Amino acid sequence: MYSVQTYGYLDLVEGVRQLGGKYPFLSAHVIGQSVMEKPIIALRCGTGPRLIHMNGSIHANEWITSALLMRFVGDLSAAYYSGEKLCGQHVDQLCSEVTLWAVPMVNPDGVELSQRGVPQSHPWYPQLLEWNGGSDQFSGWKGNIRGVDLNDQFPAHWEEECKRRGITSPGPRDYPGPYPLSEPEALTMARFTEALPFAAVIALHTQGREIYWNYRDYEPAEAEGMARRLGQASGYQPVKLTGSDAGYKDWFIQHFRRPGFTVEAGYGENPLPMAQFDRIYVELQPLLLEALKL
Repeated sequence: MYSVQTYGYLDLVEGVRQLGGKYPFLSAHVIGQSVMEKPIIALRCGTGPRLIHMNGSIHANEWITSALLMRFVGDLSAAYYSGEKLCGQHVDQLCSEVTLWAVPMVNPDGVELSQRGVPQSHPWYPQLLEWNGGSDQFSGWKGNIRGVDLNDQFPAHWEEECKRRGITSPGPRDYPGPYPLSEPEALTMARFTEALPFAAVIALHTQGREIYWNYRDYEPAEAEGMARRLGQASGYQPVKLTGSDAGYKDWFIQHFRRPGFTVEAGYGENPLPMAQFDRIYVELQPLLLEALKL
């Protein structure tokens, strides 16, 4: 299914179209727009009262997380529809108890930039080239199209993250922006998360095969045990992280005092190649299924 070299925004849109046409219980919703006015899409799967959120591609060059999350939504939907098992388990009961809200590509502009570079006709061409140190190679780009790292954008000790990063202007990575939620993609995610009472959230990143589950002791007491369950399902290592602020899961934990997890999928150097997709997904699928039971 993913034999191509990259998975981009147009692949996502086509995947959403195919899934929506196949499964009546799955719906797509535009929850906001990127800087370049690309629709940010959320998929709703399941009918249950307990809501779980998962997202991918907050960081541009971690776009393989979009393909991984779309594959999981497709597999979950197929198992729910057919009554067949997923990871050896029937999911019809689970999908009647839980609703998954997935945002597979938070940062579509950045994904496109990291994959395709920037043509001279692009309205941001001179700035992007300058912000990238004059290089026309953008595969290492993590930020959005304005050179802001979306996972340093959330109002969870944002000022301390700014001091730690020491990056004061746009660039490929680690610039927290001029103020919290200055970027439409981050603001979209904050508003979306405030609008729905998620029991837990999973932010997919790459790489490291680790699970970050805490934030400055704001996390609920059960979070560490939940991270261990996710680790047992996948072989990933739960890690108590310090020295990091202003991320999506940090803000979720602090703001709602509910479980939030950053999952660093796969291992290697970003962007992880699609050649690793199947290997990563074998580990990630049971983790994401377990997350629906949290």
